[in-house]
Amino acid sequence: MASRPMPTHNGPPQKAVQPTGAPNQTLYLKNLPDKLQKYDLRLSLYTLFSTYGPVLDVVALKTKSMRGQAHIVFRDVQASTQAMRALQGFDFFGKEMIIQYGKGKSDTIAKLDGTYRMPTAPSSQPAITELQKLIFNAPPPSASVGALPPPSLPKPPETQANDADADREGPHGTKRGRDEESDDEGAPMEEDDSDAPMDASSDED
Repeated sequence: MASRPMPTHNGPPQKAVQPTGAPNQTLYLKNLPDKLQKYDLRLSLYTLFSTYGPVLDVVALKTKSMRGQAHIVFRDVQASTQAMRALQGFDFFGKEMIIQYGKGKSDTIAKLDGTYRMPTAPSSQPAITELQKLIFNAPPPSASVGALPPPSLPKPPETQANDADADREGPHGTKRGRDEESDDEGAPMEEDDSDAPMDASSDED
C-alpha cells in the first residue's frame, strides 16, 4: 500500500500515516542514520525513548541487512504506544524516523515472562566427512561399541630389537618389598681414601 499525500484545508498536503501493526512492547525503527557507531546509536536511542517509559533493551545491529534499523523493547505496551505517537517522523540526526510495532515477541520479554526457548542446533553430532575418515582412520558415527579397533601401525625396526632384548632379560623396573631388602642397610658407610683432604685456600695474598 503506497502512501500518498492527503490534502488538508489548513495547509500543505501531509503524508499518510504508515500502518503500525498490532500493539506490541517492541518498536521497530527504520530510516536511522547508518553513519553513527553502534554504541552511540544505542545510547542515543535509549536516551530518547526512555523519556516515555522504562526501556528494557535496544537492539541496533550494524550488519548489511539491518543497517539503519533498530528495535526498542519497552516494559509495557502503553509506553511503547506513547513513544511511537510522540516520535513518529522525529528528526533523528538529520533523518526522519519511521516507527512501527514489532511483529513478534522479543527475547527480552520472553525471558521475563518465562516463555523463552533456546534455539536448538540442527544436529547434535558433527558430521564426519569421507576425507576425515580416510585421514584420521575414524570409524563412522553409527559404528557400534563392539566394533573392531583400527589396525595398529608397524613399529620401527630399532624399537622391535629393543623389545626382543627386553623379553630375553626378564622384567625391568619391579620394586622390591620391605621384607625383601638386603641386610646391608644397617652397616655404616665406609669412607673412601681416594678423597684428599681439602687444602686451605690461599686467599691471603
